[in-house]
Amino acid sequence: MLLRKTNQRFTMPPKVDTRKCTGCAGSAESCCERACPGDLMAVSPENGKAYCRATNECWDCMSCVKACPYGALETRIPYQLGYYKATLRPIMGKDSITWKCRDIHGRESVYKYVNRLR
Repeated sequence: MLLRKTNQRFTMPPKVDTRKCTGCAGSAESCCERACPGDLMAVSPENGKAYCRATNECWDCMSCVKACPYGALETRIPYQLGYYKATLRPIMGKDSITWKCRDIHGRESVYKYVNRLR
C-alpha cells in the first residue's frame, strides 16, 4: 500500500492501472482531469496514460476514481478503515463528492470536496 505522510497526515494518491487507462482518448480533457478539484491529474503525452502530477498535494477525495469510466484508477484505504464496522461511503453530487466515514470506534466524519465536473 502506498501511503505518504505529509504535514502530519497521510496521503493516498490514486494508482493508475495502465492496462485499463486510455487517457480518455479523443477527449480534450480526461474524466479524471475534469474531476480533480486540485487540478492534479494529467495525461502523459508520452504514453497517453493518466497520472497524478503532484502526489504530495493530493486531497484523497477520490473524485478521479469515481469519474473514471474504465475503472483504471484506485486509491488504497489505510488499514484503520479496514476493520469490521468501519465504513467509507462516497456520494457523488453534480459538482462534488461527499465521503461519509465511520471509524472502528463508531466516530463519524463527513468530508465534501468540490470537483470540476459540470
